[in-house]
Amino acid sequence: MKSTLRVYVPTQSHLICSSALVKVSVVTMRFSWLKLLVLMAMSIFGLWASTEVLVVYYTLKQGLPFCPLTRGPGIAIDCYAVLSSRYSEVFGIPLELLAVGYFIVNLLLIYLIAFASDRVAVISLKTLFGWRFIGIVIVPYLVAVELLLVRAICIYCTVMHISIVADFIIISYLLFYKKIDLTRSV
Repeated sequence: MKSTLRVYVPTQSHLICSSALVKVSVVTMRFSWLKLLVLMAMSIFGLWASTEVLVVYYTLKQGLPFCPLTRGPGIAIDCYAVLSSRYSEVFGIPLELLAVGYFIVNLLLIYLIAFASDRVAVISLKTLFGWRFIGIVIVPYLVAVELLLVRAICIYCTVMHISIVADFIIISYLLFYKKIDLTRSV
């Protein structure tokens, strides 16, 4: 009985070693570490911000660092006002929990684009574009809620919004300007 062990390495070479018991194949990363880092960077940043809010504000019930808890006249930087508003949850689920899920799905799809088979990578890339498009559609609503209804801005929410917009710009650039080809290693 043969079993297959797949080993992922970031090189351009392919190594196939067969024996009676084990077949080892080295699969290269689909594109450079730099492109992988660029695809992941803003998702990691957004995941950090959403996790910080989820853990510190919702779990530990503490104020967030870098975000004052006082309001001034007009639109203020006030995470507490934003996070305690009635708009901070959807069906009782904090938006930050949804954001954590959003950024984790981003990272999972990037992993599949980089390391999965050609077929899975192409499907994952199209899914990632659609997923990030959903994010870019939701951001204006969230910003409008902060500015017009709550009249406060949360620094961490703004980091998440910037991450989502930057993610969409990056994937659009790679898809439509660079026209990345997933059927070959770059």
